[in-house]
Amino acid sequence: MKMMSEGNFNIDLSFYKNQFLENKDNDHPYYQIVNSIHHMAEKLGEMEGMRQEFISNVSHEIQSPLTSISGFAHTLKNEGLSQEQRNHYLEIIETESIRLSKLSENLLKLTSLESEHLPLERKKYRLDHQLRRIILANEPQWMEKEINMDISLENITVSADEDMMDQVWINLLHNSIKFTPKGGTIFVETYKSVEGFTVKIRDTGIGIEKDALMHIFERFYKADESRSRDTGGNGLGLSIVKKIIDLHKYIIEVKSDIGKGTEIHVVLKSRH
Repeated sequence: MKMMSEGNFNIDLSFYKNQFLENKDNDHPYYQIVNSIHHMAEKLGEMEGMRQEFISNVSHEIQSPLTSISGFAHTLKNEGLSQEQRNHYLEIIETESIRLSKLSENLLKLTSLESEHLPLERKKYRLDHQLRRIILANEPQWMEKEINMDISLENITVSADEDMMDQVWINLLHNSIKFTPKGGTIFVETYKSVEGFTVKIRDTGIGIEKDALMHIFERFYKADESRSRDTGGNGLGLSIVKKIIDLHKYIIEVKSDIGKGTEIHVVLKSRH
């Protein structure tokens, strides 16, 4: 216990546990205490590992744009630069500043969503109206890449936190747009299912490796580091989506094939 209070959770109590087991005395109160301490040390060690990894990831995500901003700001002091070069470096600084701002915003959202006291402000609204509004709001992004939007929305009324679900559809749509090549297609469909209502978002994008699928909702996870950096991602968008889905007690499933695209099903259960 003293070692644990000092932050050392690498404690091996197996010798003492085995002593009780050899004597077939696993009902002894001391065995229960040893077992509980061992279990607690393991869980605290896992939490400490996650905390350190989180800090490392945040530091990495912050350091990269800061290095770019600092480097190009220093370069701008060169009086021999042309106006075209200056504008180019200023655009990079602006892009990296926006990236830092998005990272900060997403971290605040995740912290808020992980709070046990965050209330859901459920109300009845038309799901098809919500999806159509978000698709139209993102028209500049999918028009720029000449992406075809194939929309099939049934008249569906749901009871959910509309602002939070806005964030879910925005993040999922942004992902599809980012990873669908020019001239591709994104399908958005709603339909009634056994459990409630299902929203299906399918794209003809680059797809996700099978090994990566199980990790995509983890904070800061990027299935393709180079592509994520090129598109300004910070690996928090899908974590936010999963938190909101879990808060609503809904279901999200992802299927994907490399080179063929990704298909996401969000089941909005009518009963909780």
